[in-house]
Amino acid sequence: MNSDATITCDILIIGSGAAGLSLALQLAKEYQVVVLSKGPLAEGSTYYAQGGIAAVFDANDSIESHIDDTLVAGGGICDAAVVRYTAERAKESLNWLIQLGVDFDREPDVNGEPRFHLTREGGHSHRRILHSADATGRAVQSTLTSQTLSHPNIHVLENCNAIDLIRSGNDNQQRCIGAYVWHRQQERVLTIAAKFTALCTGGASKVYQYTSNPDIASGDGIAMAWRAGCRVGNMEFNQFHPTCLFHPNARNFLLTEALRGEGALLKRPDGSRFMPDFHELAELAPRDVVARAIDYEMKRLGADCMYLDISHKPADFIRQHFPTIYEKCQSLGIDITAEPMPIVPAAHYTCGGVVTNLNAKTDLNNLYAIGEVAYTGLHGANRMASNSLLECVVFARAAAADIAGKMPETILVNEIPDWDESKVTNSDEEVIIQHNWHELRLFMWDYVGIVRTDKRLERALRRVEMLQQEIHDYYANFRVSNNLLELRNLAQVAQLIIESAMQRKESRGLHYTLDYPELAENSQPTILTPTKRQV
Repeated sequence: MNSDATITCDILIIGSGAAGLSLALQLAKEYQVVVLSKGPLAEGSTYYAQGGIAAVFDANDSIESHIDDTLVAGGGICDAAVVRYTAERAKESLNWLIQLGVDFDREPDVNGEPRFHLTREGGHSHRRILHSADATGRAVQSTLTSQTLSHPNIHVLENCNAIDLIRSGNDNQQRCIGAYVWHRQQERVLTIAAKFTALCTGGASKVYQYTSNPDIASGDGIAMAWRAGCRVGNMEFNQFHPTCLFHPNARNFLLTEALRGEGALLKRPDGSRFMPDFHELAELAPRDVVARAIDYEMKRLGADCMYLDISHKPADFIRQHFPTIYEKCQSLGIDITAEPMPIVPAAHYTCGGVVTNLNAKTDLNNLYAIGEVAYTGLHGANRMASNSLLECVVFARAAAADIAGKMPETILVNEIPDWDESKVTNSDEEVIIQHNWHELRLFMWDYVGIVRTDKRLERALRRVEMLQQEIHDYYANFRVSNNLLELRNLAQVAQLIIESAMQRKESRGLHYTLDYPELAENSQPTILTPTKRQV
C-alpha cells in the first residue's frame, strides 16, 4: 500500500462521519480503502447528532407523506426526484445500520412485542424518527467506528487535513487521482494516490461565530472541490438551529428538536410563549421560522436569550427520553425537570454544497461527495429534521455501487507531482491567522446571518475579498498548518455563501433578506460555476 513518497489505495475517503464510514464499509469487502480523519476517528458532526434518522416504519405513515413533508420544508426548490429517491431507500438504509449493530430505541406494541419507538420532529406530519435516546449520532458513529477499526481492508489516518485534490488529464477529461494531506502529528505533507476519492467532510458552520458544530466543520471539502473545478449549489441556505444552550461553558451544545417534538415550549424571559404568534404549528414549525422568531424576540426585547421549557412533563419521562441533555444541563447547574433552559440560535447545517448526481458523483471524474458537503437537491431551501444522517447513508450506498462497477486495475502514480515546499518558510506570525479567523467569523455572523440585507452582503464581500488576498499571500510564503488550511477554506466558503446570497433576490427558506421579503416566482437553485481563473 505504501511507498516512501506516496500512499496508494483504491478509494480515498476524506472524512470519518456517517457518510465516510458507511462508504468505507460498503467498499472494503473488495477494495483497499484509506479513511482520513481530521481529528480522532469518532470526532465529527455525526457523533454529536442528537435527534435521529427519518424513515417510514409506521403502518400509518407512508413514503409519499415523507416526500411531501420534505418538499414543503424545502421551500419549493428541492429536487423532487432526489427526495423520492432518498425516501424510498430510507428503510433499507436504516435496516443496514441495524444489521451492523446500531441500537435504536424500542417500545412494546399493543401485544407486548417490541417495535421501534418513533418520535416526531418539526416539519414531519407523522412519527417517523428512529433514535437512540437523545444521542443517535453517538450510537451510529460508535457502531460504524467499531466496524471500521476491525476491518482489515480499511486503513485509518487520524489527525490529517486534506490540503487539495490532485487532478490529471486535459481540460475536458480531468479526473481526481488523490489528494495532498497535512499530517499534523508528523508535521509533514503526505501524497495519497487513489483510483477514486470521496469527500465526506461535513459542512461549513464554523464560518459563523456561533455554531452547534464541532471545530472541524470548516468547509474543507466544499472549498477543495471548488478549487478543483466543481460547481457548488445553494450555499446561501445555512440552517441555524433554533435551540443551542446559552451558557459560557457549553457554547456548542445542541438541544435537540425532539424536545419540542415531545412537548417542550419556547418562552420569553417573562415565561410567556411566543411561537403561536409566528406560525400555526407553533414550536413544531420549520427550523427557519423558529430561528427567526427567536432572533426577532431577542432583538425586540434586547434579551441575551430565550428559553426552552419541558419542565411541565414528568421528571422520569424527561430523564428517560433525554438523558444526555439532562446530565449536561445538570452539570451546569440547570435542572431541566424543574426549570427552563436558556437558548440561542446557532449555525447548524449547510444545506448547499458540491453539486452531485444520484450516485454522489461530482463534476470531476472519479470524485464523489456525500453528506453535508454535497448538494444533492434533497434539502432545497431548508433541511427537514433528521433527513441529514439519512442522506449520508443513502448516498454512501449509491456511491459504493457506482464505484464498484467502475474500478480500474491500476493507478498511475507517476502522474502525481511531488509536493513542493522548497520556497516556503516556517511562519512566526501565527497571530495573523488567529486575527483573520476571528474577523471572518464575526462579520459572517453580523452581515450574512439569520437576517440579511444587500448592504450587509456588500460589506461582507469586500471584507472577504481582502481577507482572501492576505491568506493567499500567506499561504504562498509559509508552510501549511492546521489553522492556515482551515482559514483558507473558511474564507473560500464564506465568499461562496455571500455570492450565492447576493444572487437570490427573494426571501425563501433559510435565506431571509429585508430588501426582498417576498417569495419570487419560478425560483431555482443557485448554482455557481468556477472559472479557470478561480481554480
